Amino acid sequence: MTMPDPIPATMRAMVLTGFGGFDKLEYRIDVPVPQPGPGEVLVKVGAAGVNNTDINTRIGWYSPAVEGSTAAGGASGFEETAGEGWSGEQFTFPRIQGVDAAGRIVAVGEGVSAERIGERVLVEPALRRADGGVDFLGSERDGAFAEYCAAPSAHTHAIVSDLSDIELASFPCAYSTAENLLHRSRVAYGERVLVTGASGGVGSAAVQLARRRGAFVTALAGTSKHRAVEDLGADEVLDRHAPLEADYFDAVIDVVGGPGFGSLLGALKPGGRYAVSGAIAGPVVDLDLRALYLKDLTLYGCTALDDGVFAQLVGHIERGEVKPLVCATFPLERIEAAQRVFLEKRHVGKIVLTIDPAA
Repeated sequence: MTMPDPIPATMRAMVLTGFGGFDKLEYRIDVPVPQPGPGEVLVKVGAAGVNNTDINTRIGWYSPAVEGSTAAGGASGFEETAGEGWSGEQFTFPRIQGVDAAGRIVAVGEGVSAERIGERVLVEPALRRADGGVDFLGSERDGAFAEYCAAPSAHTHAIVSDLSDIELASFPCAYSTAENLLHRSRVAYGERVLVTGASGGVGSAAVQLARRRGAFVTALAGTSKHRAVEDLGADEVLDRHAPLEADYFDAVIDVVGGPGFGSLLGALKPGGRYAVSGAIAGPVVDLDLRALYLKDLTLYGCTALDDGVFAQLVGHIERGEVKPLVCATFPLERIEAAQRVFLEKRHVGKIVLTIDPAA
């Protein structure tokens, strides 16, 4: 086990100072290194993934007053935001974002065994509190867009893998979200599953994880990305605007939302399940209640991870049952360039920020 170097007093970090455009992201080199509290560990971050939630938070998209797509405000933000975060509570600044943390434990707080120092780890994105509430890394507490990050020991999972930190950083948020969607909607062997946004982080993970369960996977993606999505294991890939056969799928895994929502419900068999964890095409949709109750459909909203989902994902990674899909890397200080590429939606898989140059 590799032992850590001495911990400095200050660190490099990307700090979010308010809602708005890229100018609200400030790269600083003098941010105090966090101290792990009771039950916490300090992780030296090697790499951190770029996710929709980072951009959604920066632009104020989680406010109910905002009805546009992520892309509509991705560069400049939304003026109508009322300041809420994903939970509905007022968001506080400054904040170090970054929900994907891959690195090593370099210090521990009170009540945590010093034997954990040196462990290679992934941090679970959704941090359940003792009172039953949930905090997200990089949202309610500082996250991985910094050289060091403090996190609860219980949510910091040791991992044994030959993958690089860059590859490991592609997993936490996207793959645990996808696994949670499949878990909640009870996707089983032999079922027909439709995955929207299949070229993105969560979508590409859902394709792999649904195939791992033995499901027949139909993926929706832009035409130029069909080959890449097929290589992930999709049984068939359709254009994202293609008409869908009615009463055909057992489950729909959706991260897109927007105007196509009604057709997704129409494509479900009677008794089918719809699970959603994103709405990049727009959060406000038309719902015909007859489609819901006459077909006995079940709708699942999925944010916080169910117990055991992240540990299960770590096992999949260690056994090589899922593969990382990193399409581009940027150093932390070039986060604006990384997010601009992310917003163009021309990529397949994950964009990752390198935090530790050795990553």
